[in-house]
Amino acid sequence: MAVTKQDARRCIVWFGQPEDGERARLTRAGWFIRVAEANGNGGIGTRSGNTVVALADLRRGNAASVAVMERMVADHPGLPWLSLIAPDMPVQEPVHRILQASADFFIAPVDLQRLLDSLAQIDGEIPVPEPGDIGITGHSLATCAVVASVRKYAPVELPVLITGETGTGKEVAARALHGLSMRSERPFAAINCGALPPNLVQSELFGHERGAFTGANARRIGHFETAAGGTVFLDEVGDLPMDAQASLLRFLQEGTLARVGSSQLIKLDVRVLAATHVDLEKAVGQGRFREDLYYRLNVLRLHMPALREREDDVVQLAQLFLDAFREQRNSHAQGFSSGARQAMRDFAWPGNVRELVNRVQRAAVVAEGVLITADDLDLADVPLLGRARTSLGNARVAAERDAVIHCLRECHFNISECARRLRVSRVTIYRLCKKHQLALDELR
Repeated sequence: MAVTKQDARRCIVWFGQPEDGERARLTRAGWFIRVAEANGNGGIGTRSGNTVVALADLRRGNAASVAVMERMVADHPGLPWLSLIAPDMPVQEPVHRILQASADFFIAPVDLQRLLDSLAQIDGEIPVPEPGDIGITGHSLATCAVVASVRKYAPVELPVLITGETGTGKEVAARALHGLSMRSERPFAAINCGALPPNLVQSELFGHERGAFTGANARRIGHFETAAGGTVFLDEVGDLPMDAQASLLRFLQEGTLARVGSSQLIKLDVRVLAATHVDLEKAVGQGRFREDLYYRLNVLRLHMPALREREDDVVQLAQLFLDAFREQRNSHAQGFSSGARQAMRDFAWPGNVRELVNRVQRAAVVAEGVLITADDLDLADVPLLGRARTSLGNARVAAERDAVIHCLRECHFNISECARRLRVSRVTIYRLCKKHQLALDELR
């Protein structure tokens, strides 16, 4: 008898022992869990029309069970495999081969949201943006902390200083702040201060009158006036020359500006967001940036984490960029191979999200098959779990710890509110505090 889509079942054959929380979360998401013996005696049963995923739980596996699982992975090449490993597990050759053959692998404690995302891709489902999506993609704790801060800062009519490395998405965060504010229907002006000619910065930002300087044949309205009632985003604000810094300070203090060549003050209602990848405190100490302006801009602070601190978001972002590219141009590629996924998670991404976009677009052009490989991404030489991954792991652990501390302080150590903002359970918050040795009483 044929199995209809309505009768079809989504099944995970789990070789090992799932924890209660893992089983409960997957069951709620519609996945039936069948626990199989790690020695392989149970086999893998499939039924036509069903989605079956095999999961190799290596967290407690001995050498014998690892050898059996390696053989089963080889015997069932058409079946999608996932793998779980312990954080301190030595990755010997048999384990290495299992990880390479898996569609995805996870390190304990398991990020269940990322596991569900991987299962959804295997099942052919496209993740749907959650209600209230603000354009910042990802489920990592670092990303959730950013989203929580954006939602908190957006309604507040105060300047926000957005910090982070080049390519981390500071303008995306600025647009999210604008989009969630009361000014969302008014203009948003994004200005790269580092790209403005030094002799024209004042004119570009605040406008000029006719005859103000050679070549000024007509009055010009600056970016601030064109964004009246809305938001101005000053990217790389640390590159502003001193005279422009003085004019910006006056606007932040008094809400007025004067066009170049005019002494008439213009009252203007504009919210200022600023971003920088340089250390403004250091620039103040060196006399390159006004201290009073720094304090005016740094009322609210939003730090954008580097992509290497967002391992759990990399594949999701890459798929998003690939889908966007395919909407504009023809490409055979529809997704990423397991090797490509692992390589993306292991890579340091010095250029952050901007580099990820460039590599994905180039790979979409050169890929011959439906799945982009690590070779297509020019990441074939990245080690799976080598020293580089250890150093990156340390950075991610630090980012996770910082995200938890930041959110706890913003929530005045209300565990329920912190869990809601980070979209995890209260139990997870307590587990993370224990993991990072955070004594709540001392932090309070």
